[in-house]
Amino acid sequence: MKKIILAFMAVSFLTLNAQAQEQNSTQDFKKWQARIRGIAVIPYESAKIGIIGGDVSLSNTFVPELDFTYFFTKHFAAELILATTKHDVNTVGSDISAIGGPTNVNIDLGNVWLLPPTLTLQYHFTPFEEKVFKPYVGAGVNYTIFYNVEDGNTVKNVSYKNNVGYAFQVGFDLMLNDTFFINVDAKKLFLKTDVTVDASNLAAGLSIPADVTINPLILGMGLGMKF
Repeated sequence: MKKIILAFMAVSFLTLNAQAQEQNSTQDFKKWQARIRGIAVIPYESAKIGIIGGDVSLSNTFVPELDFTYFFTKHFAAELILATTKHDVNTVGSDISAIGGPTNVNIDLGNVWLLPPTLTLQYHFTPFEEKVFKPYVGAGVNYTIFYNVEDGNTVKNVSYKNNVGYAFQVGFDLMLNDTFFINVDAKKLFLKTDVTVDASNLAAGLSIPADVTINPLILGMGLGMKF
């Protein structure tokens, strides 16, 4: 009987100890972090343009970005990225000979602002014992809003359809102390939009549809804080 009691006490102690360690492993960390980064947005664009053919070109841009991350555990987290970018847009190698223009011309389509809030789920790990270098990978979705469209001086109007896309990321945090860190991050967004160009000012009733793929690469670096 004594041996049974001792064995039960030993099992209870080990169980309680394991539960305490598990509780510490899930609670002994700061659940929130915020970062401010400078990001370079580099579109990898292509298009299928109706009637006039050709391709599309979007300018690169560099903007500030703010993001917030919530850690469910030490390793699993969700990140929300907030930034907005402005891009100049034009067609490449279009044929407007049907309305008396050249057969190979770039058409200025003005510029457009993109607001692509992006939510990713991440896995963070610490490959080295000192836990200063903390890489992570992530995947998620974004919903891109096109706004403040300036049509340029060539066509009457350009409209863009908001759309859902996918995102993948890889990056790392380099801890300066328990609170502050340097972050380097790379994301790839897979994004398409339907564009309609109203060129009725060039020819009566002329409306040009286009399926545009943007697929930007987003490279960022900045400073973060855990809290």
